[in-house]
Amino acid sequence: VCSSDLVPASNGSTTMSVRSAMNASPDTMPVAHSVTPALRLGRYGHQGGVIWLTGLSGSGKSTLAMGLEAALLRLGYAVHTLDGDNLRQGLNAGLGFSDEDRAEAVRRAAEAAALFAQAGLICITSLISPFRQDRAHARHAVERHSAFHEVHVGAGLETCEARDPKGLYKKARAGAIARFTGVSSPYDEPTHADLVLRTDEESVELSLGKLVTYTASVFPMAQSPCGDRFFDRLAPSGYGLRN
Repeated sequence: VCSSDLVPASNGSTTMSVRSAMNASPDTMPVAHSVTPALRLGRYGHQGGVIWLTGLSGSGKSTLAMGLEAALLRLGYAVHTLDGDNLRQGLNAGLGFSDEDRAEAVRRAAEAAALFAQAGLICITSLISPFRQDRAHARHAVERHSAFHEVHVGAGLETCEARDPKGLYKKARAGAIARFTGVSSPYDEPTHADLVLRTDEESVELSLGKLVTYTASVFPMAQSPCGDRFFDRLAPSGYGLRN
């Protein structure tokens, strides 16, 4: 590894940059698709792209991501969600929680999301993705071909720790989990998020309503499969919230 491939992490250490990790093999050559973006647009009725949800554990990312997925599907969108915990069951299995492994987890998720977006789908990603630099790399990976929208699910540490839906904060405070974001590892809050949802100040339904409306506005249907009542269906009862 060259020193130029190393970049400073939030804690002062160095991690391998996405530029180095993404170097393509000299023995491969890109294969052009015969299905063009225009054909995909005609098939799905909307452009592909990525909605990237970032925030502390317990901020509500997964709930909002799955609610958005259900709402968009009802509205006729082709959509899929990549959740951080789910990715660690397969694509990111074997990765730990060091700065280097976190960077690699985000890189893999971003490349997978970029492929979904290239295929014409709306890909929702729900990852803590704590480091600003890694999220910038994710944006770069997606924006080679598609649109990337960063959504900060902004709930303060006190609120997230009080919720603690998985009991992880309690374990981290007891020393059972090392390098836990917000407790023993930093979280870089977005400075220029495309959308900020304050889930510590408003209801899930209100946050989800804002998220659905925002997504429908940045990825409009070329021709609504729902007819003239497309935006009439942007109501809390149609969001598919889980209890």
